[in-house]
This record gives sequence, C-alpha cells and structure tokens, in this order.
Amino acid sequence: MDEGRQERVETSLAGAVAEEIGARLAPVDAELERRYPGDPGTRQPVHTVYVPGDAFAAGTPRAWGDRALAALDEHAPDAASLASVLGLDHALAEDVYGRVRAKLAREPVEDLRVDFEDGYGSRPDAEEDEAAARAARLIAEAHAGAGAAPYAGIRVKSMEAAVRERSIRTLDVFLTGLMDAGGLPDGLVLTLPKVTFPEQVTAMARILGAFEEARGLEPGRIGFEIQIETSQSILAADGTAAVARMIHAAGGRATGLHYGTFDYSACLGVAAAYQASDHPAADHAKAVMQVAAAGTGVRLSDGSTNVLPVGSTGQVHDAWRLHYRLTRRALARAYYQGWDMHPGHLPTRYAAVFAFYREGYERAAARLARYAGRAGGDVMDEPATARALAGYLLRGLDCGALDAAEVARAAGLTRADLEGFAPRRRPPGAVRRPFA
Repeated sequence: MDEGRQERVETSLAGAVAEEIGARLAPVDAELERRYPGDPGTRQPVHTVYVPGDAFAAGTPRAWGDRALAALDEHAPDAASLASVLGLDHALAEDVYGRVRAKLAREPVEDLRVDFEDGYGSRPDAEEDEAAARAARLIAEAHAGAGAAPYAGIRVKSMEAAVRERSIRTLDVFLTGLMDAGGLPDGLVLTLPKVTFPEQVTAMARILGAFEEARGLEPGRIGFEIQIETSQSILAADGTAAVARMIHAAGGRATGLHYGTFDYSACLGVAAAYQASDHPAADHAKAVMQVAAAGTGVRLSDGSTNVLPVGSTGQVHDAWRLHYRLTRRALARAYYQGWDMHPGHLPTRYAAVFAFYREGYERAAARLARYAGRAGGDVMDEPATARALAGYLLRGLDCGALDAAEVARAAGLTRADLEGFAPRRRPPGAVRRPFA
C-alpha cells in the first residue's frame, strides 16, 4: 500500500438530501430533548422516611438519628459486632461503622415525607387542614434553620374519586402555608400515591399549574413523584406500559417513580408472608419502571420492608440482615433510593450504601483515570461506561460514603471532572418546562 497516496473522496448524494433529512428530523430532535432531557444533575437521596402527619414534629429527623444511634449502642456497639451481623468485609468495617455513626449524628434523614395517606388515614377535615398547615410551618421553619432534611414534603391522598377533593385541599393548604412562610423551599418533594391511569397524573400536573398561576410562580416550578402501587400502573388494559405514559402525562413535572411494595404485591394477590421487594412480581414491576424512566430525568426508588428491627438483640440482628441484604440488592440493580419505615432501619441503610461505594470506589476511580488518560488496562471501557463510573463516584460523594480528597487521589480527577463525564445533566437550578 502506498502510504503517501492521498485517496480521492467522492460522494453521490446532493447536499440538499442532508438538509431535507435535517428538516424532517427536527421535530424528532425537539421531542427527544424535551421528553428525554437526561439526569437533573442534583443529588438523589438514598432513602425516604415516611412519618404520619399527626406524628411529624420539628425534631423528627434528630429523634430518628438519636434512636438509630441508641440501637447501635445496644445491639452493635462497635465495628466488629456490626460486621459480624451483616457479613461486612472486616477491612471496611471500621471505616463504614465510623461513617454510619457520623451520618446519624450529622444528617440522619436525607428525605422526609409527611404522610397524609395510608400512614394518616381518614380524619375530620378540620383536623387534616390543621395538620397540613402545621406540616408547612414546621418544614418552612426547619429550612430556615439547621438540622432540616435536605429533601422534605408530603404524600397526599390519591386522585381516586372518594378522596380526590381531600387530596387537593391538603395539597393546597400545605403549599399555601409554605408560600405564606416565605416561599417554596429547595428540596420540596410531593408524592402522589395509588396512580392507576395517566389521566390522574395529568390532573395532578394541572393542579400544580393552577397553584403556580395563582401564586405567581414560574411554570414548572413544582414537580411530584408518582407512586407505583397498582398493576394498572405497570400494564394498561391495552397491553402498553402505563408507567411510561404516566411519566409523559406529567408534562415534565414527574421527578420520581416510587415502588410501593405492599400495595402492589396485594394487588397481584401475593400472600402476605411473601410480600417483599425481592419477590419476582416486584422485580418485574421495577424493571418496567426502570426502562420507562431511562433518560427522562425521573429518578427511581425501591419500596420498604415491614420487618422492623425491634425486640431482642437476636430479633434486631435478623431484621438488620434482611434490610441490609435488600438494600444491597437494590443498589446492584440501580435502585439507589428506598423507603425506611423505622429509625432502626437507618444503621443498615447507611451501612449498605457506604459499603457499596467504599468497596468499589478505588477500582472505579482507576478505570475512569485510565479512560481519561487513554491508558491501557484489563478492561476496555467505552464512553457509556465512563459515564457510569463517574455517576457511581458522584453518588458516593453525595451521600457521604466517599470524600472528595480520596476520590481525587484515586482518580486524579476533581468533582467538576467527574460531572463532565457523568450522564447529560441539566444546568443547576434549571426548571423543566411543562409540555403537552
């Protein structure tokens, strides 16, 4: 072959063809951009704590942290004992245990939901009005001070006919209370439960749009989570994946899909003894949710376990082992968030999350460093894998499992560098514009 020879390059298509194709696909490009905008570029909490509306107090996050620390003191007072219970690698045990205790002292609850649905039940209207107004006041005061959960909000009742008006009123009372107390706080989260039809999601979006208009807020300011608790939310009557339609029915306002372990299991007729987040029915539902949410910027959350770490030390250890295993299982399946229903779940939530990131961060950092430097290695990574590696490290940093300095040492990359590799992220503070 003549190395010095320059190949003659010829084409057959007229330039007008590319222009025509560009014009034809321009609407598709716009549709992809608005329906699949990518990751929002914000921290995702590792869990959501649900507290009934009548039990919520200003000191709830701190009380949960104190009770979790007390559970550790009583049932796993040192790193070796917790490692023995959970099967933690003893090389990680001291670090994980220390970080868990520090997290419980500093920020025990990452996401708090004041519940006006199953955990609250049906009350006289005046009583629920007062509880919703009180929740707004306490959340506003917490965000104005110190010790607030980074994310907080309420779960209203569903859009089903029997409770629809009550749901709308509770939402209105709560949001109005926040506005009157100084405005909607950062980290506000709303949850709509028991969704069966996309039209119910559209209705919630319409309510929020009307509130924004009434209070002079920017359109699209308020988003909400969709709780997947019914078979109809996964498979519609026409055989389509209803959850995918729900995301888009929200008009850009959907922020999360939360799996409801027990309502969904009961809907399918799963016996109570087998209702769990690792049941095959749960795995199917969550796999459909995962595919439906991919690329939309809508985050996923697993459900909860109803096995509480209470009673004797043996009973607590059994519950901790179950919760730890389920949390690790969810993390491996890219469900980075879950529900915690009891303060005693916090130690194993954070132990599982911290171990997940700490046991793999050095290898992930080394792989990303090789990719960034185009160096060789035993794995040939592609851009998509580099995005996954960066996302893994960023999640570890966000929750406190990793420190920026140690990641920088291992990868030779700053947080800004990691964000450059991470999945496409909207600019910080950007509002998703509602779409039809």
